[in-house]
Amino acid sequence: MNAARQASLIGAPTDIGAGDRGASMGPEALRVAGLQAALQERGLEVFDLGNLSGPTNPWQPPHDGYRHLPQVQHWNESVHAAVLAELRLNRLPILLGGDHCLSIGSISAVARRCREEGRKLRVLWLDAHADFNTCELSPSGNIHGMPLACLCGFGPRELVEIGGPAPAIEPSCVRQIGIRSVDTGEKRFLHEQGLDVFDMRHIDEMGMRQTMEHALAGLDAGTHLHVSFDVDFLDPDIAPGVGTTVPGGPTYREAQLCMEMIADTHRLGSLDIVELNPAFDVRNRTAALAVDLIESLFGKSTLVRRPVWRPAEPMVPRSAAADVTV
Repeated sequence: MNAARQASLIGAPTDIGAGDRGASMGPEALRVAGLQAALQERGLEVFDLGNLSGPTNPWQPPHDGYRHLPQVQHWNESVHAAVLAELRLNRLPILLGGDHCLSIGSISAVARRCREEGRKLRVLWLDAHADFNTCELSPSGNIHGMPLACLCGFGPRELVEIGGPAPAIEPSCVRQIGIRSVDTGEKRFLHEQGLDVFDMRHIDEMGMRQTMEHALAGLDAGTHLHVSFDVDFLDPDIAPGVGTTVPGGPTYREAQLCMEMIADTHRLGSLDIVELNPAFDVRNRTAALAVDLIESLFGKSTLVRRPVWRPAEPMVPRSAAADVTV
């Protein structure tokens, strides 16, 4: 009999990179919604490592284009160390955020482990926002709008070198899904860096199934798949408990199909769940929905199904910056 796959819950209760307070309560909301039990129902052996500790949010204005850079660095160094330790134990780390700046630490750790093992990395970035700002482009200085740029080497040295020499990842390993809010300067920068962005117009035109087929194309046994799930990926009508709602996101069924198709690949190796903000939620409704979707990500389905997912040929996605003149 095969041993159960092991997963670790790592709480990072901070809103240090966000523009609203409250994401620091996200880890506990996910626990209250039954995340550990839900994962155990999927056959995983789950270790809840509790919460990391770090500086409180000083709620200060930007300094040299960044809000709270020293505090963001501290939190991400802690996340990096915790995620890397679990990967080296062959456990699947699940980061419970906290805001999306924490993905700098988690994904830099995943990328470092992939380099150690000689494996490829694919990052699925499920989000309403591109998170590819820099201090020159960001209108707010909030670092939760910059993590993907930092991971690709565009940011302060304190963040881009957390996982070792910069950049931690190349834009070519990222597939962004559900994007529908991109700052003006950020659009051009995305276009220049050639990120694959499957925005909401792409999903509207092609459907979630074809979108996911192309986002998952090329995965093989040598690929580590990381999912960075920002809860504002979802339409705010079904997920109000986030700080930066953007209308027009995936519906419940579209989100379920997205998660189910990821599960069908059997390649998931690490996960972020970020930007859940109970201060804006109603009776923990958004946390409960997030747990429901995570169950699907780990294989819950209505019926026992034959494998139907097939890797598709890569296609050129509709970039959020496609109509920007360079």
